[in-house]
Amino acid sequence: QAQLVESGGGLVQPGGSLRLSCEVSGRIYSAYVMGWYRQVPGKQRELVATVNSGGMYNYADSVKGRFTISRDKNMMYLQMNSLKPEDTSIYYCYLNTARLVSWGQGTQVTVSS
Repeated sequence: QAQLVESGGGLVQPGGSLRLSCEVSGRIYSAYVMGWYRQVPGKQRELVATVNSGGMYNYADSVKGRFTISRDKNMMYLQMNSLKPEDTSIYYCYLNTARLVSWGQGTQVTVSS
């Protein structure tokens, strides 16, 4: 099972940008789904963006046009632009490959003036 470690969270003003990174240690098989989820304490974890081995992208309606997911070898990124206070959350990276599911430990993103 892969190990995932996120970085890049922090405090940003509304309208600002952040880039989250996720380093994957372990094998990523030819078939995979990887992506980002977020969770506010007391609420369900929600999908932000995913990409699969077929090159299909999926974004939550709330982030379309503002967030971009990408992958480069064992790294996964989430570029977040035009951030809003409602984007404040803990962001988790996710990998499902060969039916093995792995999650990162989460990184806090706070959007506030």
